[in-house]
Amino acid sequence: MNSLKIYNTLSRKKEEFIPLNKNSVGMYVCGPTVYDEPHIGNARPLIIFDLVYRILIKNFGKNKVNYVRNITDIDDKIIQRANELKIDINELTKNVTDIFLADCKYLNCLIPNNQPKATENIKGMIQMIENLIVKKFAYIKDGNVYFNVNKFKDYGKLSNKNPKELISGSRVEISELKNNPLDFVLWKPSKDKEPFWESPWGKGRPGWHIECSVMSEKYLGKEFDLHCGGLDLIFPHHENEIAQSICANDSSIFAKYWMHNGYVTVDGKKMSKSDGNFITINNLKNNNINGQVIRLSILGTHYRQPLDWNLKILEINKKILENWYSLYSPNDDEISNELLNILLDDLNTPKFITSIHSLYNKAKTGDATAKKDLNSALKFLGLFNENQEQFNVLRKKSKLDVREIEKLIEQRNFARKDKDFKKADIIRLDLEKNGILIEDLNDKTHWKHK
Repeated sequence: MNSLKIYNTLSRKKEEFIPLNKNSVGMYVCGPTVYDEPHIGNARPLIIFDLVYRILIKNFGKNKVNYVRNITDIDDKIIQRANELKIDINELTKNVTDIFLADCKYLNCLIPNNQPKATENIKGMIQMIENLIVKKFAYIKDGNVYFNVNKFKDYGKLSNKNPKELISGSRVEISELKNNPLDFVLWKPSKDKEPFWESPWGKGRPGWHIECSVMSEKYLGKEFDLHCGGLDLIFPHHENEIAQSICANDSSIFAKYWMHNGYVTVDGKKMSKSDGNFITINNLKNNNINGQVIRLSILGTHYRQPLDWNLKILEINKKILENWYSLYSPNDDEISNELLNILLDDLNTPKFITSIHSLYNKAKTGDATAKKDLNSALKFLGLFNENQEQFNVLRKKSKLDVREIEKLIEQRNFARKDKDFKKADIIRLDLEKNGILIEDLNDKTHWKHK
């Protein structure tokens, strides 16, 4: 078995993943800002970095991997959304957090070791900000505290841009209070009726970037192995995390490796509510799209490449999964080193899935080894987490329940054994009328919905 190799955004090259301490591997993933239901773009990092977590567990052992994914539950977007809906902020964040966690389960994502909330770590944020002020990396203006970007010589290293390039057309908040347009807020005063916490600079709330720095340090330490998120977070969020964390902690690094997944479009367009192409995970769930179909559809494209989402992808992968499920086995087998090595090469999921197609074609002919490898590979990918019948029922409901279907299939098999082919045909036609298709393969009868 080879070691894991990943494309490190920081070095802009593929590197062997060598943790700072092989007995304690730390992984931090930027989680949701809980102001609206998670959409298909949010599903991509959930699934991609869940697979990374599975690989790290495989390579280093479950007890040695600490996976942290935060929940941002205080932010301008949250305040704005709560005002629009005319509901309490806490009600909004609880509802959206519950939906997010349900979506994670639906997509068969493993539960992180820690899921801290920003509002539970305000004290740590205030302490880090105080530290930055003492070290003269931050300054106070009218109750705001800003990070002084000019004090950090490596600013722009992650995004591979110099400060002047970052200013033009960037996601930088404009304010006359700043010494430099790139300076970013660490603490801001709260307006009337907004959530606030007491601080040395008055009643206020933290900036977005300081939240992740504090939560990652709390659970992973001042320096850790792997930081993950979407491509859109490189600047300013991750760039700012690096600056404030290194300066506050006198560290040489913040995270050793950085992984970023590519953008998601819908039918070639950026997702937006105004264009009517804003697809939430709940939308798909309510339309009986199985979570495994969504998962396979996302993993079919390499994580660093753009992913264009459309119904055709879902339809194709739905049929593919139905075929694979005809060879489902409940046994938990270890993934072969040959297949695992494909994923170890910077998560080459397209090549991995191509290999699964080859295994399926071999397994159909009765190749027991191919069937075993097929099942173990799919389970490692986070698929095959339920048996065929459960998958079918979830996908599309029939007038018949699973027990009735299995009973009829058993009766048909007895009829065939007794060479009563007329009765067997009648049962088959009856199943078809109820939306159930059957296939006799390798002395076993498989079924699926039309």
